[in-house]
Amino acid sequence: MSGDVSVFEAGDLALQSGQTLPSARLVYRTYGTLNAARDNVIIAPTHYAGQHTDTEWLVGEDKALDPRRYFILIPNMLGNGLSSSPSNTPFPFDGPRFPRVTLTDNISLQHRLLTEGLGVTGVQLVVGFSMGAQQAFHWAALHPELVTRIAPICGSARTARHNFVFLEGLKAALTADAVFADGAYTTPPVTGLKAFARVYAGWMFSQAFYREKIDQTQMGAPDLETFLAFLEGHFLARDANDLLTMLDSWQTADIAAGGDLTAALEAIRARAVVMPCETDLYFPVADSAAEVASLPDAELRPIPSIWGHMAASGLNPVDAAFIDGELKALLAR
Repeated sequence: MSGDVSVFEAGDLALQSGQTLPSARLVYRTYGTLNAARDNVIIAPTHYAGQHTDTEWLVGEDKALDPRRYFILIPNMLGNGLSSSPSNTPFPFDGPRFPRVTLTDNISLQHRLLTEGLGVTGVQLVVGFSMGAQQAFHWAALHPELVTRIAPICGSARTARHNFVFLEGLKAALTADAVFADGAYTTPPVTGLKAFARVYAGWMFSQAFYREKIDQTQMGAPDLETFLAFLEGHFLARDANDLLTMLDSWQTADIAAGGDLTAALEAIRARAVVMPCETDLYFPVADSAAEVASLPDAELRPIPSIWGHMAASGLNPVDAAFIDGELKALLAR
């Protein structure tokens, strides 16, 4: 996938917590050309533990996100190891000293890139998976003057209590490794990262996914242990403090910032197509349906898949085609 990787040097970034992130950096990739009106923009934020390469499956000629028509921007989330993160920020804000960042902080940084760095006047669509979906909701809530449409896929406007508890389990598995040393590790906490991956494996995919042995028949794993080891490899390639920073941003995700969620949803002006997966274990359809009921202009389009949360990852061609079709219909309206 061709595209330009750039860095937006934002200087000091005032955070929602009251802290400041000095010399904040936003790494992003773009595809296509910004038009004369500077309003043919589509934003596709990254998901948890993902980087721009994990999102670019959405982009391509003849897809909804067609770079011949749109200027597509994939911003890397704070904490993902590319944009400012515990793993790449100099002392005294490195590692466990990295300031707490929220999705509101992420959108603030992305908004500065669009307005100060690129002079964007309008955003046709914000589309994202998981934490990318949460960022789509935040974009629509925080900057209604810019955003015309959103397509949150397997994500929510506010992290649900059950979702919060699931994330606590992941955090506990990672930090229980003695090598973690309260985040001051000198070598990667491999045991904790492997435990993290194995706990996550039971949540990323549905019961039916495992019952039907999709890990073998479609993903090529010869057995379950090999599949679990493959998932371990993904998280072993990430920094533990980075994972925890993003996890905290996930747990605190809330477009109402602790206030009236219904009112915050009702204030969204963007047209929305919300796509949960029918078998997602931590962003269930019922939660999405409750949010859609408060959105002024929204449709609920559940993904009919047994891939669970990962139906929105692009790994399954059938699910990817469903998502692309919904995005094309949304952009056509």
